[in-house]
Amino acid sequence: MLVVIANDLPPAVRGRMKLWFIEPRPNVFVSGVKDAVASKVVDYLYNHCPLESGLMVFRRISETPGYEIRGIGDTNRNITEISGLQLVIEKQIQSESVA
Repeated sequence: MLVVIANDLPPAVRGRMKLWFIEPRPNVFVSGVKDAVASKVVDYLYNHCPLESGLMVFRRISETPGYEIRGIGDTNRNITEISGLQLVIEKQIQSESVA
């Protein structure tokens, strides 16, 4: 499975994505393509999308934890890794320093 969330895609890339994916919301693409095809699609996105596209790609992999998260450009979300598990940070809490 492959899920792609974008801030903005070039029209040619968006049209191409609609060949392999459903688009349940604007710039959110979901597909059940095989792992080999998913790898080619991710390579295509890296080669044809500018950093302004702000892509976040969730891809199923056969190793633990079973998925991989990759980002291209400013995704409006941060990806962190804790004990080998990739996570998306929704909201960061600013800690106040006590004097």
